Amino acid sequence: MAQPRILIIEDERGLTQSLTWYFNKEGFEVTVSGDGLEGLRKAQTALPDIVLLDLNLPGMNGLDVCRELRAGERTRDIPVIMITAKTEETDQVVGYSLGADDYVGKPFSNKILLHKVKALLRRVQGQGEPGDVTDYSGVKIDRVRHRVTFNDEALDLTPTEFRLLECLVRQPGRAFSRKQLMEAAIGDSSIVLERTIDVHIKTLRQKLTKTGGSAELIETVRSIGYRFREGKAEAI
Repeated sequence: MAQPRILIIEDERGLTQSLTWYFNKEGFEVTVSGDGLEGLRKAQTALPDIVLLDLNLPGMNGLDVCRELRAGERTRDIPVIMITAKTEETDQVVGYSLGADDYVGKPFSNKILLHKVKALLRRVQGQGEPGDVTDYSGVKIDRVRHRVTFNDEALDLTPTEFRLLECLVRQPGRAFSRKQLMEAAIGDSSIVLERTIDVHIKTLRQKLTKTGGSAELIETVRSIGYRFREGKAEAI
């Protein structure tokens, strides 16, 4: 099995040295950049399996780097974990809304970070199981190709949005709590914030609407969370 490739975009030299040593020891191929713009270029060129991304960076801040990664056809599916001293809920919601898959506040344990990295990689790799296609109410989810279409029109989803929509579509009509959805989409080791899942749902609804669907395909279940609507979707 090939070494998993991790790109660390972080300008704290001591931290990058520590992370490089630790992830090398755990069998990862590590690339480091201390500049946001340079880190973006390395991600676009090397296409790592996962990116650890700081927010406060010279050259280009982490939010803009994440936005560019999600906008690129070749980089949109690369999992991104933000590592930052900004741990306010609003900061996390912004990060998730731009496509981050997880969020780790400084200071953190390398062991916990490794757990998050491995859990996220398992989820991404698990989407490649042969013959696994879900097709319901106009939404077709292909885990082999990591593609989603609605009425045969492609949906441009982040990895977290992909897993979230898959969870809902696989069991239409079932009400999921926000915690259940975050565990399915990001992992049970992540900090679960109600506003975070609301941001992902809002983005998914917008993307469904842009492809001719209805935002009401994902229904709000009062005091619980969300569910995917049962029955045939109607175009609008």
